[in-house]
Amino acid sequence: MSEEILSESPRTKIVKIRFRNGKIQRRKRVSNVKGFTIRGGKLTRMSPAERRRRKMGARRGKLKRRSKMVRINMKRARTMLKRKRLGL
Repeated sequence: MSEEILSESPRTKIVKIRFRNGKIQRRKRVSNVKGFTIRGGKLTRMSPAERRRRKMGARRGKLKRRSKMVRINMKRARTMLKRKRLGL
């Protein structure tokens, strides 16, 4: 008896734990498929306009993030201490 195993990556993944504005977020589901997003618990195809807006927003965010990197790294260091104290 030979058994075939289908190796297919899941279409969604779970982001386990992260801190946003000092608060903890757990188990957020995100899309693993390019061009799709999660709406109401289901995978939905993004419209071309939404994809374009996201792409332009990501580009602008990249430039803004570069200038704020020192503050970002300081906050990350604090968060890592917080995680360590929680035992994560």
